[in-house]
Amino acid sequence: MIELASASIADLGAALRSGRVRAVDLIGQATRNRDESLGAYKLWAPERAAAAAAMADAAFARGLDFGPLQGLPVSIKDLYGLVGTPTHAGTPRPLPAAWEREGPVVHAVRNGMGCIVGKTHTVEFAFGGIGSNPHWGTPRNPWSRETHRVPGGSSAGAGVSLWEGTAVVALGSDTAGSVRVPASFTGTVGLKTTYGRWSLDGLVPLSPSLDSAGILTRSVTDAALAFSVIDPRCTSAPGPADLSRVRLGVVEDLYEGCAPDVADAVRTAIREVEAQGASIFPFSLPGLPAAREVFAAGGLAAPEFVAFINRELPELRATLDPNVRGRFAAVESMTASEYLDRRARLARAAGEANAALAELDGVLSPTTPLTAPRLDEVSDAQGYRDRNMAALRNTNPGNLLDLCGLSIPAGLDGDGLPIGLQIMAARGADEHLLSVGLAVENTLGTARQRLGAPPR
Repeated sequence: MIELASASIADLGAALRSGRVRAVDLIGQATRNRDESLGAYKLWAPERAAAAAAMADAAFARGLDFGPLQGLPVSIKDLYGLVGTPTHAGTPRPLPAAWEREGPVVHAVRNGMGCIVGKTHTVEFAFGGIGSNPHWGTPRNPWSRETHRVPGGSSAGAGVSLWEGTAVVALGSDTAGSVRVPASFTGTVGLKTTYGRWSLDGLVPLSPSLDSAGILTRSVTDAALAFSVIDPRCTSAPGPADLSRVRLGVVEDLYEGCAPDVADAVRTAIREVEAQGASIFPFSLPGLPAAREVFAAGGLAAPEFVAFINRELPELRATLDPNVRGRFAAVESMTASEYLDRRARLARAAGEANAALAELDGVLSPTTPLTAPRLDEVSDAQGYRDRNMAALRNTNPGNLLDLCGLSIPAGLDGDGLPIGLQIMAARGADEHLLSVGLAVENTLGTARQRLGAPPR
C-alpha cells in the first residue's frame, strides 16, 4: 500500500490511475494519520472528503482524468470560503454567511477533483507571522514534540497538515510571508504567487494591495503539479531549469540578524547549487531600503485591515487578538496623505526592483532569520513583536516589491528545526521561479531527503 504521508503527488497519481489504490482509501489513510495533538485543523471534514474521493474514483473508472490532484487530499486555510462551511478567519465566531462563498482557487481544486479534507488554523485575519491564535490555540510545530514551538503564520496549520499526512497540498495566503514563513518553520515548500496572478475572490482580506494566494507542499515537484491545476494561465507543470544557465544573486542585506545556524545552512545550500553550475554572485536589491522603512512604519496591511474591520465587521473589534488590536490607535491616526505616500514610495521601489530582476533568474536569501520559537517566547507582547518582525523580515519585501517567492528546505539547526532557503523572482515569473526551484531541489533533495522526517 502506498503511503499518503510520504509519497509524492506523482506517485500517488500513478497508483490511483493504475488501480493499485482508490481515492477513498487515501482519505481513509488521511483520517488515520490525523494527529489531533498537533492542532492543524479548525474544521476536519473527512465525510465530505470521502464523498469527493468516491466521485474521483468513479471518474477514474470511466477513464476520465481531471489532472494531478484528482482523488488527492487538500487542506485549505480558514480564510477561504467553502460552501456550507463556516469561515472563522481565526476569529472566535463564524463570519457572516457571505464569507462561505467559494472563489476561483477553491473552484480550481474542485474542478481538478481534489478532495478538501478540512480548513486549517490561521492567525486571526492572517495578521501575523508567528502562527499563534488566542481564540483557538496555536498548532504545534511537528519538528518539536517535546516543546511547543510555533508553526509560523499566518497559514499556521498548513505545513502541519502536510507532515502529519492529512494533505498533499495546503492552500494558504501570503501578505508579508504567510506562506513562506510556515514553510520555513515546518520544513515544507511554500510558493507565494505574484500579486494578482491568482484571484482573491472568496478569501477574507487582510490587505487588498498585498494579499496573494499560495500553496505549501512537501516538494517543489509537488508544488509545480499543484500550480498547473490552480493557475489559470499554466497549461502544464513547469520542468526544471538548466542550472548552467541560471543566474542567481545573493542579497547579503537579508543575512543581517540571522542566527548562525540559519546563515550557515543557507550558505551551504547555495554552494551546492553553485557547484552544479549555477552562476551565483552578490546582489544589492534595489528598493529594499524603502520597503523596509515602509514595513517598519506599519506598511499597507495595517491601515487596510483597520479600514476593512471598521467598515465590514466592526462588531469583532472587541474580541481581536491583543497583538492585533493594539495597532488600531496608531493606524487610525494615520492621514490619507501618509497612506498615499507609502503607496507611491512602494510603487517606485517595486519598479526599481523588478527592472533589476529582469536580468536575473532570482535572488537568494534565508527565508527567515530564525527558526521556530517556543510558544512561551511569544506569549508576551514584546517577545511576540520582536520575533514576529524578525520572522517577516526577509519575506515582506516579496510583497512590498511585487515579486513572487519560493521557500525550499535548506537544512536543520542545532535543535533539529527546519531552515528555509528563499528564492524571489520578478513579478509574473512564477513558472520560471518554479523551474529554478525544481533545479535547486534536484541538487539539494526534497524536504524528506534533505531534512528527514519530523520525530513521531
